[in-house]
Amino acid sequence: MVRFVVEKPQIMSASQNIVVSETTMSSIIPNNNNNNNNSSSQKLPPCLISISKKKLLKSIDIINGGGQRINAWVDSMRASSPTHLKSLPSSISTQQQLNSWIMQHPSALEKFEQIMEASRGKQIVMFLDYDGTLSPIVDDPDKAFMSSKMRRTVKKLAKCFPTAIVTGRCIDKVYNFVKLAELYYAGSHGMDIKGPAKGFSRHKRVKQSLLYQPANDYLPMIDEVYRQLLEKTKSTPGAKVENHKFCASVHFRCVDEKKWSELVLQVRSVLKKFPTLQLTQGRKVFEIRPMIEWDKGKALEFLLESLGFGNTNNVFPVYIGDDRTDEDAFKMLRDRGEGFGILVSKFPKDTDASYSLQDPSEVMDFLRRLVEWKQMQPRM
Repeated sequence: MVRFVVEKPQIMSASQNIVVSETTMSSIIPNNNNNNNNSSSQKLPPCLISISKKKLLKSIDIINGGGQRINAWVDSMRASSPTHLKSLPSSISTQQQLNSWIMQHPSALEKFEQIMEASRGKQIVMFLDYDGTLSPIVDDPDKAFMSSKMRRTVKKLAKCFPTAIVTGRCIDKVYNFVKLAELYYAGSHGMDIKGPAKGFSRHKRVKQSLLYQPANDYLPMIDEVYRQLLEKTKSTPGAKVENHKFCASVHFRCVDEKKWSELVLQVRSVLKKFPTLQLTQGRKVFEIRPMIEWDKGKALEFLLESLGFGNTNNVFPVYIGDDRTDEDAFKMLRDRGEGFGILVSKFPKDTDASYSLQDPSEVMDFLRRLVEWKQMQPRM
């Protein structure tokens, strides 16, 4: 796995920017009253992180690296491409590697009974990525629609277990796809967390809605980065830039491979002006995020704490995702020693997940079986 990040910046305490009551949400989130986007790109948000000069220089070096670093990025882009994986020649050794990987990460469908036995006597809590997990990967991210069957399945799931969508997308966009008010949503890689709409939560442990935005002071900076990335990449056919509120992304799924080096240079030329942002790579996408110690794993921990499962072994969290950013959640569950992760992939990947599913259709089958299992419990 290739990740170019700066190590262990500090994060503000949760109490500085958390609301658990709908009536007071707007009053708690700080307002910087800073409308000068140009200056925001140069200033370090005052209350979030304190980064040493050495680490800032390291970040700048990553962004301004020479040809070798560019080649490393392009190699990583190529490695993350399903089209390249599908074109790998079939051989005995390749099949042996696949078989070995499946033995280490067996199908969650085939091991369903074993999984349920491990969860016996514990509260299952479900965490689901969106793209590539609940919806298929598509060329246009604005058309990543989930099927009506998947929506009905997730709705039934949320009646049985506390259920959260944890995604790199902004909450508003993913909610427009999912359209289920009874779920918890963690957008922007967990930097924007909200609970069920009032009156929809079926789970007694959380009586009020949640709001947590640990990177709130970065909003003007992300807006400025988004604007500059739009301008800089417009000469690259197929590149698509998205603003996810607390982070931004540059999709290269539809960019000709011959243009990838050019795109890397364009993205890095923008980010060199923003040393407090980090650049990582997902599934045919570049992710630009605030340099704070927060990710999908931290978001998962926060939600478990909010549900009352922070210091208990009576919980069984299950996280299903397909991308590199989901590895933070998989690793958190492995380190925690409770529950497990399920990687959605047809190809072997380095992962901290315990089980695997091949595609969103298998995810739906797994979720359906979970619902049926739960509904059978009173009879048993």
